[in-house]
Amino acid sequence: MTARSDYYTNTANEFLTKARVHLAEDDLLQASEKGWGAAAQMVKAVADTRGWPHSSHRDLYRAVDRLADETSVPQLKTLFRSAGTLHQNFYEGWMAVEDVADGLSDVEEIVGRLQAAGD
Repeated sequence: MTARSDYYTNTANEFLTKARVHLAEDDLLQASEKGWGAAAQMVKAVADTRGWPHSSHRDLYRAVDRLADETSVPQLKTLFRSAGTLHQNFYEGWMAVEDVADGLSDVEEIVGRLQAAGD
């Protein structure tokens, strides 16, 4: 791992912790955005270690596609799209608490899988 990928990994875990706190406080917008941030930061960590671009949403989705193919875990795509839905919810505020909680569970799963892949 590089110093930069360590930064992304630490930030992903910090955001995930904050997302759960915001969810417990019923702050669904902030829980959603921190969930998205956790997933995005973890993808950036793995992409960084592989020398892949990771400066745009498009780069992140491409990196997830590559990782899903590389690891033969197609669920990574679905998990990351769930995180993307949380990102949308930050702006729109249409998700129910149960949906945000489910989305954060998906984020926890992708963060865990990608962290394991990066170790």
